[in-house]
Amino acid sequence: MYITVRQAAERWGISERRVRVLCSEGKISGAAREGRNWMIPSNAKKPEDGRLKAAESLLTAIDRKKRELDTRRPLTEGELERLTEEFIIEYTYNSNAIEGNTLTLRETDMVLRGLTIDRKPLKDHLEAIGHKEAFDLVWALVREQEPLSERIIKQIHYLVLADKREDRGVYRKVPVRIMGAKHEPVQPYFIQSEMERLLETYRNSTDHIIPKLAWFHIEFEGIHPFIDGNGRTGRLLVNLELMKAGYPPIDIKFADRISYYNAFDEYHIKHNSGAMEKLFAGYVNARLDSYLMMLEK
Repeated sequence: MYITVRQAAERWGISERRVRVLCSEGKISGAAREGRNWMIPSNAKKPEDGRLKAAESLLTAIDRKKRELDTRRPLTEGELERLTEEFIIEYTYNSNAIEGNTLTLRETDMVLRGLTIDRKPLKDHLEAIGHKEAFDLVWALVREQEPLSERIIKQIHYLVLADKREDRGVYRKVPVRIMGAKHEPVQPYFIQSEMERLLETYRNSTDHIIPKLAWFHIEFEGIHPFIDGNGRTGRLLVNLELMKAGYPPIDIKFADRISYYNAFDEYHIKHNSGAMEKLFAGYVNARLDSYLMMLEK
C-alpha cells in the first residue's frame, strides 16, 4: 500500500518539496516514481534530516534558519501573500477538523471564497469564516506587537465562536469535562485567577519561545476558560506569539491529532511538556524550510 507525497509531508511535518527531494536522493526506502508522481510505501519511516549540523539540537537549527529568514526581511506584500495564501485555508481546515468540523479542505476553501456547501451544517460554515476572521485579527495584532492579555484572548475567541453568540469572548460559568482526557478543567470560579497566573508566568519566562509556548498551550487548554472554542483559540494564540517573535505560524494537522492529544496526556500524567515541544518544533522547522525554499525561488 502506498501514500502520496502530500500524505507523507503531512504525516512527517515537512514540506512536499522536501519529500520529493528525499525520494529523488533515494533516502525513502521503497519509494517509486510513476510518471511525474512519487509513490511512497505507507510504512516508510521519515528519514533523518541530514541537513542539521552535527550535535545541533532542533531548537538550535530552528534559530539558525530563523536568522537566515531575518536576512530576507522585510518581506514584500507579494512575498507574504505567497507564503500564507495556502496556509490560511489548510490551517482553518485542520484546526476546525480537530474539533469535529465536517468540511473538507476543498469545501473550506470554497466557504472562505463566499460559497455555500449543500448538506453541510450552517455551524460548520460559520466556524470556517470565524476562524479566518480570527486569524486576520492575529495578523493585525502581530503588526502592533501588543503583549498577550486576557483582552486579546477574549477578542480572538469572540471571532472564533461565530455560531454561539451568547458565549463569545466570555469565560464559562459552568463546569466542563473533556471527553477522554486525563485532566479535568478548573472550576468556573477559579478561571479568572488561573488565567492571570498563566499570563504572568508566561510573561516572566525566559525560556526559548517553543518550549515556552508548548507549556502555555497545555496550561491554557487545561484551564479551558471558555464553554467552547478553546482548542481553536489556543492554537491561534500559539501562532500569535510565534509570529510576534519572528517565526512562521504552524498548522497542526488533523492527521496528527492523536499525537497532539497524547502530548496533553503526557503532561498531565508525567508533568512533561516534551512531547508538545517536539511537535511544535517539528512544525516550526518544516515551516522555516518551506519559507526559505519559496523565497529562494
